[in-house]
Amino acid sequence: MPKIALNFEDGVTKIINALPYEKVSDAAYREGINIPLDCADGACGTCKCKVKAGEFDPGDYIDEALSEEEAEQGFGLACQIVPETDIIVEILASSAACKVVAETYVSTITAVNYLSAEIVQLKVQLPEAKQIEFLAGQYANIEVPGSEETRSYSFTNKSNENELEFLIRLIPDGLMSNFLRDVAKVGETLNITAPIGSFYVRTLENPTLLIAGGTGIAPIISMLEDISISDNKQPITVIYGATTDENLVEIERIKAFASTQNITLELCVSNQEDSSFTKGYATQWINNEYLTSSTYDVYICGPNVMVDAVKQAIETNQITVDNFYTEKFVPTGSVTA
Repeated sequence: MPKIALNFEDGVTKIINALPYEKVSDAAYREGINIPLDCADGACGTCKCKVKAGEFDPGDYIDEALSEEEAEQGFGLACQIVPETDIIVEILASSAACKVVAETYVSTITAVNYLSAEIVQLKVQLPEAKQIEFLAGQYANIEVPGSEETRSYSFTNKSNENELEFLIRLIPDGLMSNFLRDVAKVGETLNITAPIGSFYVRTLENPTLLIAGGTGIAPIISMLEDISISDNKQPITVIYGATTDENLVEIERIKAFASTQNITLELCVSNQEDSSFTKGYATQWINNEYLTSSTYDVYICGPNVMVDAVKQAIETNQITVDNFYTEKFVPTGSVTA
């Protein structure tokens, strides 16, 4: 049975199974998900959505409900779309409006590993062999014990695993940072709400750049986990930068992906003069001499200044980009991948 990943405007994702020849709206309503719907006959356009990945039969509809230009851009009508493969559908409404709530899981800490003085790998296990199904690149909200606040971190593992992994940068006097440094122990419980986010890997149809700064490598690793079990034929360039050598973490893991996929890895360090890696920033590879394909898809996760600098380098060097997906680091309480 095809899977339908419904990604709502607020980033909450719900993954459901479709019965053979079942339309998206029928599958959603069977699962109690009230996506926008009116005529259910391809005539009004109320259930307009956008298919971001996968193959589907668009069904029958009138031009007033969906224009030819919209159809060419990947839009369709949920009341007519029949999935032919697993698909990702962006619903043009919030999860709350569709009566969908991201599920909260009680997990148990299994490891707090220091990958550097500033970066911790947090591992937690879900109860009773439970698994979280998510789109590679998405994140979870983790409640800080002893408070009512949450912090957001991208999954590093692949979907449908009982043990979850996160990379967390420790910051001075940060709420989660203080907990991990001073309190966290194996066996303690953490409440995790997931999956959330609109930053996820689509089917690769162009040469692709995966660009990360610091712990922004977390969702990129999850994407590579997903790509490694796909039939991807597109070349991938991973550009990964950090402030110091020790903060370039999980390098061997990334190299292992490169050994089985068409992946080029570029590493750089910005604030260490005696670095073992290339000195500088990710933008040094954003030029026409290095990027020679006719067009690219770009996924980038990192500090705002890095994301903006890459965007500027793409524009300055007139690099053709079909799709640009980003997850910026934003203030506490939001995504801090």
